[in-house]
Amino acid sequence: MERLPPMRHDHQRLRRATTSMLMAMGSREPEAKAVADHLVDANLAGHDSHGVGMLPHYVRNFKAGTLVPNQSPTILGNNGQFAVWDGRNGYGQVIASDAMEWAIGVARSNGVAVHGLRNTHHIGRVGAYGEQAAKVGLLSVHFVNGNSGPPKVTPFRGREGRMSTNPICIAVPGTATTDPIILDFATSRIALGKVRVAYNEGKKVIDGALIDADGAPTTDPAVIYEPPIGAVTPFGEHKGYGLALIAELLAGAIVGSGTIQPANPRDRGIVNGMLTVVIDPERMTTRDFVEAEIDALIAYMKQTRAADPALPVLVPGEPERIARAERVAKGIEIDATTWREIQDAAASVDARFDVA
Repeated sequence: MERLPPMRHDHQRLRRATTSMLMAMGSREPEAKAVADHLVDANLAGHDSHGVGMLPHYVRNFKAGTLVPNQSPTILGNNGQFAVWDGRNGYGQVIASDAMEWAIGVARSNGVAVHGLRNTHHIGRVGAYGEQAAKVGLLSVHFVNGNSGPPKVTPFRGREGRMSTNPICIAVPGTATTDPIILDFATSRIALGKVRVAYNEGKKVIDGALIDADGAPTTDPAVIYEPPIGAVTPFGEHKGYGLALIAELLAGAIVGSGTIQPANPRDRGIVNGMLTVVIDPERMTTRDFVEAEIDALIAYMKQTRAADPALPVLVPGEPERIARAERVAKGIEIDATTWREIQDAAASVDARFDVA
């Protein structure tokens, strides 16, 4: 079947269309706008895996009752610098952002805050929460698990899914001359959403990211969506697997959200747990020292001679800034299959996804 070419869309129009669709699903306008902004900002940052292509999943979960609009979290175990928030299956983008504001306030007052998130629908691009802390001069560390749905990522040496892509994010504030350093990565070789995007676009994925049901390497994303089902591999072999396992334990067991072990229910839509630590670096040393070291180290990295002159050395957070500038100027590219899926999802809730 011939595939239609992708189209580019203005990010402001995508925000309006997404907000309108979410309001048709019952969200009040502030919630709808916050979720829409997060999704479109993920597209702008180059992470289409966490962008508006998630809307069909959200519609399915909304209809199944595993995504509930307009939820206020239940705050459990709020003891000074520690708190656990139960999101009650509400939009993770809103609840996680509010939880970060709590943690930022506590860290400013007390130097550190530790926060756990349970029972929260998909929180989206984790880097957004690191950016939230770095923007106000704080550093943050985030461990996330996905304890719902069939697991897609295999342990090192395995060939069956046992975990989700379990992202980890570490954010360091910038200075007057250096942008914040935002390290945000899936512990799988490739984010599952990027496999979905490749599948929809009819493209192959990078070597080493997937195995088929027999454990043989493949670049065909269909092995994740069409039987017999294969698996996504961890990055860095045992190292990525080890980090994924730790993220599962910290975000699942330690904060009480549950891990993906089979005794826990799986049919719950997209549920994330997250453990977050926010730290005020001025409790460790002076701001002047921190900023001088950040500026000097980042400059030292950037002065490295490139192995390929066309590919200069970058620092974490820089690829997203480059993508954002380009996509604001030129538009966000969405493949025809994803676009059709979004339109069908909108129609199923008596909405239109109109970017005119």
